[in-house]
Order: sequence, then C-alpha cells, then structure tokens
Amino acid sequence: MTRILGIETSCDETAAAVVEDGRSILSNVVASQIDLHRQYGGVFPEVASRQHILTIMPVIRQAMAEAELDWDDLDAIAVTYGPGLPGSLLVGVNTAKGLAYGRGLPLIGINHIEGHIYANWLRVDDSPQEIALWRNSAAFPLLALVVSGGHTELILMTDHGQYQRLGHTLDDAAGEAFDKVGRLLGLEFPGGPAIEQAAQEGNPRAFKLPRAWLKGTYNFSFSGLKTAVLRIVQKYEGKASLAGSGRNRRIAVSQTPSVIRQLPVANLAASFQDSVIDVLVEKARRAAEERQVKLIVLAGGVAANRLLCQQMAERSALPVLYPPPALCTDNAAMIASAGYFRYRAGHRSGWDLDVISNLKLADG
Repeated sequence: MTRILGIETSCDETAAAVVEDGRSILSNVVASQIDLHRQYGGVFPEVASRQHILTIMPVIRQAMAEAELDWDDLDAIAVTYGPGLPGSLLVGVNTAKGLAYGRGLPLIGINHIEGHIYANWLRVDDSPQEIALWRNSAAFPLLALVVSGGHTELILMTDHGQYQRLGHTLDDAAGEAFDKVGRLLGLEFPGGPAIEQAAQEGNPRAFKLPRAWLKGTYNFSFSGLKTAVLRIVQKYEGKASLAGSGRNRRIAVSQTPSVIRQLPVANLAASFQDSVIDVLVEKARRAAEERQVKLIVLAGGVAANRLLCQQMAERSALPVLYPPPALCTDNAAMIASAGYFRYRAGHRSGWDLDVISNLKLADG
C-alpha cells in the first residue's frame, strides 16, 4: 500500500488529504474561505494567502488524525505548485517542502489541472456506479473536459501523465463567466451554484444568447456571452459597465432593489447556463468522436453542475464519468491521487521546486 499526503492551496481553499494507492480516501480536509471573500465578490489574493498561513498546519494535522496515521506511515508528499495565485501556492509548496525534508519523504509537485482530472480516480463508495467509474477510469485514450473558475480546457489523455491540450478558453473561463454573470444578476458569490439554483425556476429559451462556436477549433470564448447578458441587464435600467479587456475585463454593477426585482433573473440565469453548457458539451462530444477516445471525464468546479453532467451523458455515445460535487471543487485528495501515479512512475521533485502561477498541463 502506498499512502500519499496531498496539499492544495492554489486559490482560496486550504486542503490536505491522505489517499491510499491513488484511489481510497483516508482523509480529506478542506478549509474554505468563501465567506471571507464573498464581501469582495471574488477571491482577494492577499487575503487568501494570509488565511492559508493561519490554516494550513491545523488542516494538515486534522488530515493526519482522521487518516489515523503517523508520519512514518506515509510514502510521499504531493503538493500543487501551479497554476494558481502565487501567494497561495507559495504557502502550500513551502510547507510541503519543509515537511518532506524534515520527515525524509519524497516531494512530488502536481499540476492543479492534473489533480482535477485525477478526482475521477478516487473511490468514494461501493455503489455500482462508483465501481464502474473506478474500473473504467483507466480506459485510455480518454478526453477530459476541465471546467473551473480559472480554466476551461479540453485535454486528450493517452496514458497516465501523457496529455495533449486540444482546446482552451481564449478569454474568460466558464466558472469565471458564471461568477461575473452572477454579480450582474445580483446573486451571491460564487456564481456557479447561485445561477444553477436560480435557473431551476427559469426558461432556458427565454433569451436568445450567443454561442461562440469558433469553428475549426476546440477553443472556447465566453466574453461575448457575458457582454450580451450585460446589455440585457442595462435594458432593465440597471447601471452596469465593463472595464478593461481580455482576461482583465471587469464588471461593475450598481442596481437598486427595485431594479433587481424587475429583472427576469430566473429566465436570464437559465438562458445563460444553457448557452454555456451547450458549447461545452458539443465541443467535448465532437472532440471525443474525432479523436476516437473510449471515455469522457469531467473535472473542475463547474463539473458539479448537474445540468452539465446530464447533458454530457445524454448527448454523448461514450461513457461519461464525473466526480461527486465535493471532489469537483478544489481539494487535496485529487492532488494525492495524481501524486500516487507520479510516484509510481518514479517522478520526484527537487528541493528547488518553485511555484508557477501560469503552469500549463500540456500545449495543443
């Protein structure tokens, strides 16, 4: 048995977990900062890194206690070293380096995106669906649709550790678009769950919103969709504006309670969600068919969206796997799982391991 301690601090969750043989979760502790950042309408990097410093050792101690293991029972420590917020990543990497060096354990740096993909390898229960997932998740080649607040990518995975990026977002990530549109609609942060909930009461055909197909590529773009929602909000007399450009584009919203009540929030949320999911599913379905893969896996925070999972399963002729919601968002069990397969392949990181905030998993 190989036991890996995983540490994840790429954004605003401080997480530690112990995973056995890449599949069995012995502990998985996550300290969320959502309530702390909600007042800003998004993650405030300096606040996040300071909170990681305060939280990381208690979280690691709790993970070890819940796993009922001593340090001598571990085989290695895996840690996220990118992509992510530099200050947040530094807390996790430096802590992992200190622990590994002090305990004489191998250190394994893990790409955050790779970790999300490996959430599909984690065994959660013994239901028939879970057993099927556990067995089929090694069916290569597979296509991974990674959708989160910072990433929207299509990754072809031909074996463990072998990746080719087929497509990526040219501007906003899908999760980022959910957050920004959530702000426009006066919903709470994070926008993904809030929009999904509001959309349950709405008509996805109420508004005809754009879909950026970017023909001939597997790439994505959501900035035009976000702007279309902004224009609709403006028509309802809300004072909204865009500032900046590209990935730095920001939305400023000032609306009175009466205006928010007049907005058809449920219909607009449902129409927006339908537009995003339609593009995600169709791009993934087409890529899987053209690349002749055996399996599609969903990964990242947006993979917790029930409509995305449902649509992907219904519109694809291939098996579609996705983690339970708790393993879609940032956690350390996925880092430990990825760390196990890297450890088994002989990968080790040096003591000069440094953070790379824009780290790529693969180039397409």
